[in-house]
Amino acid sequence: MGIERTWKTIVFLGVIFVGSVLRVAGQGNDSLVNVSPRKFVHGLRVEGRPEYIFPTSSFLKGANAEGRIIRGAFSTHLKYLFRYRPGSVDERIYGDVYQGIGLGFYNFGESRQLGNPVAFYLFQGARISSLAPWLSLHYEWNFGLSAGWKPYDSYYNSYNTMIGSKVNAYINANFYLRWRLSPRVSLLSGLTVSHFSNGNTKIPNAGLNTIGGNIGLECNFYRKDDLKSLERKVALITQPFRRHFTYDFVFFGSWHDRLVKTSDGFSPSPEAYPVFGFNFTPMYNLNYKLRLGVSLDGTFDGGANLYTDGDVYGSVDKSDIVRPPLGDQFALGLSGRAEYVMPFFVVGVGIGANVIGKNDLNMFYQLLTLKIALSRAVFLHVGYRLQNFNEPNFLMLGIGFRFNGKYTAF
Repeated sequence: MGIERTWKTIVFLGVIFVGSVLRVAGQGNDSLVNVSPRKFVHGLRVEGRPEYIFPTSSFLKGANAEGRIIRGAFSTHLKYLFRYRPGSVDERIYGDVYQGIGLGFYNFGESRQLGNPVAFYLFQGARISSLAPWLSLHYEWNFGLSAGWKPYDSYYNSYNTMIGSKVNAYINANFYLRWRLSPRVSLLSGLTVSHFSNGNTKIPNAGLNTIGGNIGLECNFYRKDDLKSLERKVALITQPFRRHFTYDFVFFGSWHDRLVKTSDGFSPSPEAYPVFGFNFTPMYNLNYKLRLGVSLDGTFDGGANLYTDGDVYGSVDKSDIVRPPLGDQFALGLSGRAEYVMPFFVVGVGIGANVIGKNDLNMFYQLLTLKIALSRAVFLHVGYRLQNFNEPNFLMLGIGFRFNGKYTAF
């Protein structure tokens, strides 16, 4: 139950974020020049996604209770979105950026063994290129939670060695064409890629990956003055971007399962182990959209460097596990970071290595992070760490503080 309670906490934090967005709707932005006290245009979108499931496990290839190949999925999505007013400085700088919240309903054709999960997520997208007055190329990412899975159970669902928990993370990327049918209505068509997993919080965690098509219909509730701005180009002067350093402090916590080495192989740990850490990241802001920097990463991993006492075969009990000295579960690393900066959200990647850390903690690691702005100086932090590019390590759920920020988060 601890996993489900923690995900409910994450959903609650997401609601706080949405509330902060609605609070600032209609407010000015002191970093850029505004053309109207009303800041956003709101809209709705519906999507259908036929998808192919990558056959990454024997379970999907037919080694399941039904003896059937699981290769197709279909999902429907309902989204609320908001974007900057047409012609505003923000809209021009960030490429018609939009963001919002969405619900996705998934059917994998095998509800008894996989379930029919529902995804709740945040999303953001922007224009990549204008191909014609009525046609443009866009990207979009989705990040959230999916609930309603039928996880692995040694008695009731023993074939499902892919999904270990009822609630899993949901990560998605879309690249699509936007066909403007009228000033307010657009048709969308493109490519979508999705990933579901629990971030190594519970074993098994092979995850499920899909790729497919995406077709949708979008309606934006423009006013008359918005439509006039859509049809004309307005010369607006922005403040020159001031290159500068910012300093992010992040404090995070999580937990993860792990495999423990035994005399005849590896066995799942009998409990989950806590992870705590911090990042101190000076970042050089090159322009509105790009930051580069180096991070000092400290970690305490309660599941690191565990070993069994004597010969142990098969499953492992708590009494079989010997914990090392606390000092052997601390690590300090350095990582290079790059961040893509947009209103409300910052998406980051990192590659690093521990310079202090024994055995299990002597590693080369990679990070994917999402920072969700609550104010100019405070943000929620969600991250996922891998090692050697393919082994899940742990989630990074926390809060961050930014110093010397020159521009508002909104």
